[in-house]
Amino acid sequence: MRLPARLLLLGHLVALCFWEAFAVTVESKSYNVRQSEFGGTMLDCTYQLEKQQPVRLEWKKVDLNGDVSFVFYNNSLAADLQKRAEMIESSILFRNLTRGDSGQYRCEVTAPQDRKNFQEIIINLAVLVAPSVPVCDIPSTAMSGSVVELKCREKEGNPASEYKWYKNGLALELSAMSTNATYKVDKKAGTLHFNRVTKEDTGDYHCEASNTIGKQKCPAKRMQVDDLNLAAIISAVVIVSFVIVLCGCGVCYAQRRGYFSGKSHIIGRDSMDPAVITISQVLKSSGPFIRDLDLSWFTLPCIVILPVTPECGIKSRDKFSVDQFQCESTLDGKIGATPNEVRSSVLD
Repeated sequence: MRLPARLLLLGHLVALCFWEAFAVTVESKSYNVRQSEFGGTMLDCTYQLEKQQPVRLEWKKVDLNGDVSFVFYNNSLAADLQKRAEMIESSILFRNLTRGDSGQYRCEVTAPQDRKNFQEIIINLAVLVAPSVPVCDIPSTAMSGSVVELKCREKEGNPASEYKWYKNGLALELSAMSTNATYKVDKKAGTLHFNRVTKEDTGDYHCEASNTIGKQKCPAKRMQVDDLNLAAIISAVVIVSFVIVLCGCGVCYAQRRGYFSGKSHIIGRDSMDPAVITISQVLKSSGPFIRDLDLSWFTLPCIVILPVTPECGIKSRDKFSVDQFQCESTLDGKIGATPNEVRSSVLD
């Protein structure tokens, strides 16, 4: 029973080898190609057939975003490659690479008369690009004892850039424990992190991005670290508090004087309820104006309604005249009005 089983397995292997021998095969000398931008390279693709016959050869590209496009189709290169690439039999020769050429390339061969009539291979092309000038985020000022992080980043380098920080032209150690325990450099992320900055950390900082193709640095920028000035903060708080109190007193005074009503000063109580003002109250409220006041008309039994508009109101040093007022009822010896109607500018 063992012999037939072994023979069966051996026969299966022979059949596979026979099938492969009569199938189209495709191969390459290099499946991973790396070349600098603007340089040249060859994407090698060769094939073998079961028998000589016309074949269909196609090259396709899968870019970094996953989009598929034809590179060689119907015996012709894509239009954007015709001036900087050419076909060498079934291989592609690039004379001037750009960073956009990076991606996966599929060499596909179809031989209709072979028993296995299709095969493809994948070649990875990486176009190496030097870093661009990095963008550095460096604060101009910092408070002593605070947490500060300096950032450095660039996006064009391939392979990805590594970063190094400099202070006053001298490289900062990657290991913070060797020189200064207050900072930490992350060469992959491009950050310089201070747990607590001190005045000794004041200086000119810049960052350098580098890869196997080249390097670039950002302009140096000064970071000034200052101690916390408690005296200045207390003085500022006192001054601001004094200004707020002074403004509040001014607003209260203006409110009591009636300046926010848009009219002149009210004689009498600041109340919305009607008020009855006696002659003695008028005399007390009139101040220096009493010397020129003609009181003969106060004996009239009437309620006096004073005009509320400034042009019709009582002016300083003017004399009262009964013609200025309107009697509407008899209330012996008193002037009746609401505080919003009885107004005078004589107290200003």
